[in-house]
Amino acid sequence: MDNLIIGANGQLGTELRKLLDEKKVSYTATDSKKLDITNKKLVYEFFKKNSPKCIYHCAAFTAVDAAEEEPGKSLNWKVNVEGTKNIAEAAEAINATLVFVSTDYVFDGQNSNMYSENDQPNPKNEYGKAKVEAERIVANTVAKHYIVRTSWVFGKYGKNFVYTMIDLAKTHKKLTVVDDQIGRPTWTRTLAEFMTYITKKQVPFGIYQLSNEDECSWYEFAMEILKDTDTIVEPVNSFEYPQKAYRPKHSVMSLEKAKNTGFKIVSWYTALNEFMSGID
Repeated sequence: MDNLIIGANGQLGTELRKLLDEKKVSYTATDSKKLDITNKKLVYEFFKKNSPKCIYHCAAFTAVDAAEEEPGKSLNWKVNVEGTKNIAEAAEAINATLVFVSTDYVFDGQNSNMYSENDQPNPKNEYGKAKVEAERIVANTVAKHYIVRTSWVFGKYGKNFVYTMIDLAKTHKKLTVVDDQIGRPTWTRTLAEFMTYITKKQVPFGIYQLSNEDECSWYEFAMEILKDTDTIVEPVNSFEYPQKAYRPKHSVMSLEKAKNTGFKIVSWYTALNEFMSGID
């Protein structure tokens, strides 16, 4: 087996499958029903039997607010940390390449400049803490590893901010969206293309950061999503829209390392408009 996609039915995993299908690249796809990554024995047995050369680890618990419950014991920790540890150890045992997807939430968002891959993580919510620990495990366990940090992910095959805005606009004449959290949206297509690019080109192993170009607030993102509707979008600050989990105020990550591999990154405006043109 050349390629294995774990979490293949999620938003990113489905996009990755579609991309590999288009490129006529063979792969095996698993989800939580086919492979419980929290079961160490099952993971080892699966990897030993199938011997994948490249593993795309797209499985994750991404319910950020729910992750705040029972720190260190929740499904967040079980999937994102323990599951990743099982995958990392099993991948190293068969000398496979592991591509692990992480998040901008590893940073506290207090830096007014862009975060680089070398900046010290300082997560302020449980999801970010789990991802930092998972990053550490991957880096210290798997010789051939890529850690890809991303942010504000949207795509065709799952729940995300774009679909939420579109759905709300159907029943609301006015929406309020936070304007004091700044980041970079990421189209799953762009992310999937980067993940396959770095493995095919065999760029140096390590941490990379990948989103679409340009930054915005959630409010600006919503304005662009709904520009062709009659829905009014008004800005609001985070204090007026309280959430259980802390959200970074400025989680813009540098893309220079990713771009230096030769990978071309389009702006989030371009990515969003191409995405929107392809949905019903």
